[in-house]
Parts: sequence; structure tokens; C-alpha cells
Amino acid sequence: MGRFYEKVARPILFMQDPERAHENIVLGLKFLHNFSRICDFFHRMNQNSPSRPIQLFGLDFPNTVGMAAGMDKNAQFWRASAALGFGHVEVGTVTLKPQPGNPRPRLFRYPAEKALINRMGFNNEGAKAVADRLKADGAHRFRQIPLGINIGKSKSADLSKAAEDYLGSFHLLADYADYFAINVSSPNTPALRQLQGHKYLPGLLKTLREANIKRARKLGLKPIPMLVKISPDLDFQEIDSVLTDILDLGYDGIIATNTTIERPGSLSAANEPGGLSGKPLHHRAVQIIRYIHKATEGRLPIIGTGGVSDPTSAGRMIDAGASLVQIYTGLVFNGPFFPSTVARALAPRYEDWV
Repeated sequence: MGRFYEKVARPILFMQDPERAHENIVLGLKFLHNFSRICDFFHRMNQNSPSRPIQLFGLDFPNTVGMAAGMDKNAQFWRASAALGFGHVEVGTVTLKPQPGNPRPRLFRYPAEKALINRMGFNNEGAKAVADRLKADGAHRFRQIPLGINIGKSKSADLSKAAEDYLGSFHLLADYADYFAINVSSPNTPALRQLQGHKYLPGLLKTLREANIKRARKLGLKPIPMLVKISPDLDFQEIDSVLTDILDLGYDGIIATNTTIERPGSLSAANEPGGLSGKPLHHRAVQIIRYIHKATEGRLPIIGTGGVSDPTSAGRMIDAGASLVQIYTGLVFNGPFFPSTVARALAPRYEDWV
């Protein structure tokens, strides 16, 4: 079936505008999502799991491979993600206010490099619409795999008001999140990456942590695990600063990494602005994962994302110190059976070190 995608389905999809192809894939996955029993059947078929779940952040992950944020921006097909063999799904990025994102065209393929450049700009329906959809779909009752919600700053919110903006999304979506990913690292929202600096990050993370603890005490629940997603373009001194804030405030983990504004190798001539994802990002992502794992002595769980293009590259992230990996661009180039293939390959490796 993988060869069918490579020889037949992918050439047809790649004849279309990249964003239109993405929208067509979303339509198909939304259709599958509506048939919960079919999703359950394929979930059982495609979950290539180790002998016991991977326990992280107080959650059980059936395998090491997750769908990265950006694919299911509006939480429209989280059941279908489980059917494809993913061990978790991260929806979003969701902002407090609905926003159309940047003008089209804003998504570009580079097949020879197995890469994408995007400048989407957090196009999404807004936190209330996403919360309403998750409630209607029963996401607060039962899920086959953990559902993470990636939240970001609304474009209209000033940096000085960013904490309030993120907090609004948190309150609307908290009933449906198995974990939150705090996205302060997209290159496609003006000034967003400044939130990674010490001027803003401690205040933002503290505000969200306090709200999380307060909600948990009120409801008699455990706080929702919270992770921070960082940029691959930070230098090691900047990463140290982020790690200090994350550890001091008791955050549960880190996602390394988002897209890059660098254009390595043959992409040096690419003149489209935006974030680069895919295979050319992989070396830098692994380098950062290894650095974080060493700097924190393995105390901070890491979700690795960036250029997972085959089982070997996924394994390289696990070896560098990641506990889980995520896929987005690899799904575009390798097709719907790719997450199951990677999970199957990683299962024995996980058995070795669990």
C-alpha cells in the first residue's frame, strides 16, 4: 500500500496546489472521523505497540509516534489520526480569536528535499469553535489516543497581552486536552518568537501554570500536563534560558522543534519566506534534542519533531533523548501508512530501553 501512495496517490496530490491538496486530505480524514467504529477497527489494526503503553506526563501512549500540530488545525479528525496508527495527536495551533492566516499562496513543496515551506500564520477557527467541536464529538468522554492541544498567540494580541490571550484559549479548551503545547516558536506570526526570551516567557508560563493548578484544585483533578514548543533557530545559550524557565516553573516537557527560517543545503536558493519543515531540518532538531537531554540530565521529557522521513530518522531522535516523536511533513511525502510503519520499527527499540 505504501507503493500505491508513492506511485499513484502522491503524484495526483502533487499535481494540486499544496494547500488545496491539504484541504482535500482533511476532507477525507473528516469523513473517516465520522465513522467511529471504522476508526476503532483501523486503530486496532494499525497500532504497532510495544508490550505495554509508554507512560509519560501521567498519560499512556500506545506507541511513540504522534501527529504534529499543523495537520489538524481545527480538531476535525482526531479519531481518524488513531485509525492511521498514530499514538497521539496534537491539534492546532489554536488561537483565542479566529483568524484567516496569511495571504495565499502560503505553502510550498520541495519534493527533491522532502521539505515544505509554510507561512500559514495560525489560520484556525478560534478556541471557542474548536472547543465546541470537541464537545460535540465527545472528546471529553473517550479517546483511543492522547489528544494534545497546541495553543498560540492571536495575531491581534500585543506581546504585553500575550499571557491573557493564551489564558483565554486555555480556559476554553482545558476540558478536552490531555496535554497542552505552548507554541511560542512559529516564525509566521510577527514577533511571536520574542515570547521565548526571558522578558516574556517566565510571566507567560507562570500565568498558565497558576491557572492550571487553580482549575485542578477546583475540580479535584490533576493539573493538565503542559509542554513548551521551541524554535530550532535558538542558540544554545537561548535554549539554556528557556530550559531554566521550564524547569523552575515545573513544566512537564518540551517539544523540539518547530520549523526553521534557515535554508540549508540545496534550499539556499529558495526565496519563499516562512518556516521550513521536513528532512533538511532533521539534523538540527536531533542536535537540539541531544543538547536538551544532556543539559537536563534526562529530567525533562522531550517530544522530537522535525524531519522524520523514515524509521531510521525517528530512531535517531529516540537515541538522542526523545521519548516520543511527531510527524507532519513525513506524512505528506510518505502517505497514510507511514506512522504505522515508523511505530512498528520503533516498538522493539522502545522495548530495549523502557
